[in-house]
Amino acid sequence: MSRSPAGPARLSAPARPPVPAGGPGRPRATAWIVLLLTVLGLGAAFALGPADATTTRATGTALPAGSQSAEVAEILRALPTGAAAPAIVVYSTTDGSPLTDAQRTLITERATALGALGLAPEAARPRTVQDRVATVAVLLRTDAPDDRNTAAVDRIRRTAAADLPAPLRAEVTGGPAFRADIAQVFAGADVSLLIATASVVAVLLLITYRSPVLWLVPLLVVGAADRTAGLLVGALAPHAGVVVDASAAGILSVLVFGAGTDYALLLVSRYRDELRLTDDRFTAMARAWRGTAPAVLASGTTVVLSLLTLLAAQLTGNRGLGFAGAVGILTAMAFGLLVLPAALVLPGRRLFWPLVPEVGEPVAADRRGVWARIGRAVAGHPARTVAAGSAVLLLLASGALGLHTGLAQSDSFRRTPEAVLGQRTLAAVQPAGSAAPLTLTAARGAADRVLDAARQVPGVASVTQGPATDRYATAQAVLTAAPGTAESDRTIERLRTDLGRIPGAGALVGGQSAEAYDTARADAHDTRVVVPLVLAIVLAVLVLLLRALVAPVLLVATVIASYFAALGASWLLFRTAYHFPALDANVPLLSFLFLVALGVDYNIFLIARTREDTLAGHDTRRAVLRALASTGGVITSAGILLAAVFAVLGVLPLITLTQIGVIVGIGVLLDTLLVRTVLVPALVLLTGRRFWWPGRPEDRVAARPR
Repeated sequence: MSRSPAGPARLSAPARPPVPAGGPGRPRATAWIVLLLTVLGLGAAFALGPADATTTRATGTALPAGSQSAEVAEILRALPTGAAAPAIVVYSTTDGSPLTDAQRTLITERATALGALGLAPEAARPRTVQDRVATVAVLLRTDAPDDRNTAAVDRIRRTAAADLPAPLRAEVTGGPAFRADIAQVFAGADVSLLIATASVVAVLLLITYRSPVLWLVPLLVVGAADRTAGLLVGALAPHAGVVVDASAAGILSVLVFGAGTDYALLLVSRYRDELRLTDDRFTAMARAWRGTAPAVLASGTTVVLSLLTLLAAQLTGNRGLGFAGAVGILTAMAFGLLVLPAALVLPGRRLFWPLVPEVGEPVAADRRGVWARIGRAVAGHPARTVAAGSAVLLLLASGALGLHTGLAQSDSFRRTPEAVLGQRTLAAVQPAGSAAPLTLTAARGAADRVLDAARQVPGVASVTQGPATDRYATAQAVLTAAPGTAESDRTIERLRTDLGRIPGAGALVGGQSAEAYDTARADAHDTRVVVPLVLAIVLAVLVLLLRALVAPVLLVATVIASYFAALGASWLLFRTAYHFPALDANVPLLSFLFLVALGVDYNIFLIARTREDTLAGHDTRRAVLRALASTGGVITSAGILLAAVFAVLGVLPLITLTQIGVIVGIGVLLDTLLVRTVLVPALVLLTGRRFWWPGRPEDRVAARPR
């Protein structure tokens, strides 16, 4: 009777060459030199480099190049007030009662003080709507840095609300107020994210290693990599022509900690195994490094190239994130392959106390651990495993049916800020678009025709003439729909179409709502461009690494399946638990990028080890079971840690980052617990040596001289 693919109960390790005699003086000196140079380099970078990774203090304000909203913003800079937008002070009563004469008199007096805080004091005249709400518009520059805009809005809020008698209240909304509230989300975000991320990594490393000391080494090395990456991005981004804002800087730390810790887990696991095969810790580390470096380089290169595809994006924020992330992963690789080995090897075996590896103990592939048992179970029914795993992914992916993208501005926060409250108060008594009017520009001679045409467009509540220059006339158009909604987007499309037909007008539609519309369209363009590039890069790297075609195609198929499963499961969670109305337009692209680029790490860790064991003399089916026993624990630990690190994005009260964190977290857990450790081994067991086609690693072993 033939044996199952699981093979004998104990799988022996490949034979090792004898350990050469001689002292470890040179390796020890090299390790000390690496650590010393690292400390000196960090000191110099902190002393001479930029403070952090950000190169702009304006978060999320860059517009897609060539869009109408960007052209309008450029035209507005020629006006006497420059590019400006109103911060709208909304006065109302907490009980909904009409404003009294005394309250109106107070609002009129307060309007004088508010006008002095803006660019055009004469424009800050109170307007009463339905006797229940009064508004005062304070004009502010839109091209000011975040800190200046936030300070200006804070002054307006303090002045508007100072010593108001109950039940009168003041709420400040409008474009500058929304921008200030978003900036508040990222105020101190780098510190909060760093503390939360480092804490999560520390706890999970402590649980993984069950050592009071060992966890500190990778944590300190990855922490140093994170700070180095931030300094490098801040110094290099201006020369690369990209802009890195606070949101990209926050995600940078998550990427460095996630990927850097993955690389550390892989190296430490291999180093522990090698210490069971030799007395010399320097020889053990050299072997561990040779075994892990190809996988780390391949996975890191895949992530770097995938992130760099964002340089082809239209959105400035996406390009900045791609550049920052690529520099961060390169830094994590450098620290993982150069600094971490030196930091691990110098303390010796006692670093693993109390679970110190001893020579002669079985390596991970030969142990009867949980992943060896799972491997034997999969080997018994590989076809059923593939069918069951595929069914689970398909079922989860079906949750994405009915998925909506395009989050309205007022729905972007997990905790409702004052700008949203003011917008809701205003929307109750006048058109919902009043807090963020569109800006129309046209040739001065065509101003009247443009105004008349704009007033005829369905969805436009009112059009008011604005300031003009010798070349351009401007107007403010208020829509009936709230900014960022589907109705608002359709009205913007109709406006641009109808105004574009006016001969010689050169009419353009910009302003806050149009900017959100153009950004969403740029997101769609970036998705169409970046997704195929990322898949092509992942496939090409896997082909080069594995010297095969069947294996890369199967692995990329599992990557795509796990992404859609994560998206479907997350959408169900968002609708039932979080009650999010839609995904932000940028979330599907960034989630895909992070899941595919980082998820392929686990494919590479598992299949590279499978190929290594195949070349060491095992047939493909036995090799994948050995690889699963060796790397299953590493992949599980790394995946849980990476999912937890991305979940840290939820500490920021911005729905976009929460959505990215949840989707990537769920996707990584699916990769870790189902796809890489159950479904992929089952696919290898089903295909056998055909998995490597057209390569023949088993034939190379058979042809090797004995």
